[in-house]
Amino acid sequence: MALKHHIDDKVRFDQQVDNSRAYVLPFIEKTKPLGPGINVLEVGTAEGGVLRPFTDRGCQCLGVDLADARVENAKVLMADEYKAGKVDFICQNIYDEAFISRFKNNFDVIILKDVIEHVPGQEQFIPHLKTFLRPGGQIFFGFPPWYMPFGGHQQLCRKKWASVIPWYHILPTPLYKGILKMAGEDKVVIDELLEIKDTRITIERFERIVKASGLQVLNKQHYLINPIYKYKFGLQPRKQLAPITWLPYLRDFVTTCVYYTVG
Repeated sequence: MALKHHIDDKVRFDQQVDNSRAYVLPFIEKTKPLGPGINVLEVGTAEGGVLRPFTDRGCQCLGVDLADARVENAKVLMADEYKAGKVDFICQNIYDEAFISRFKNNFDVIILKDVIEHVPGQEQFIPHLKTFLRPGGQIFFGFPPWYMPFGGHQQLCRKKWASVIPWYHILPTPLYKGILKMAGEDKVVIDELLEIKDTRITIERFERIVKASGLQVLNKQHYLINPIYKYKFGLQPRKQLAPITWLPYLRDFVTTCVYYTVG
């Protein structure tokens, strides 16, 4: 059963703002001072709410997304900041030469919040992000590890029972697809969930790609209960127990969200 934020742009925007102000910005600020003179790029900006706390701090912000409708919606939801020139939103692929030539070495902070798990070719994509960093720049990643109970984003299912069963997304693709069809999910939902299965990412694989990209982990935080669950399910955020974070692979199954800054 799709949650309200899946179908209500304003609810989703407000959740993005609150979560960014309470968790994302403070986490980034542990390794990067934020304020006037700091350029921020959000890749996969959607409604743009993650950027509002950064514009409030005086940062100059840009949101980029592949969905034109979401970019236009972000301009409406962030109308005051957009009209004041504090933020801009564009629909473009960051692999485009026009984007590269315009924004090469331009940003102090790049944000990917619940995005990297949707991106194909992560081994090429993550090092490509370095193209847009200024010297000393940092990249923030926040994502749900694939093997966590709902790492397949099955909460997007419209049928309640299919949306609340944990871990069945890790079944072989034909079996997973068969269950979704049996649940009566439409083709759009099934295709989206199978795409996420194709682009899935674990903590271990993410850290390997970061290292191979010549990037260094500057800070990380693993969560037993994802901060965004406060808005979705009324659950209070809870950091993962330290001993669990030291256990490769096992931690993926019981960690609902990870935050990283790399540079």
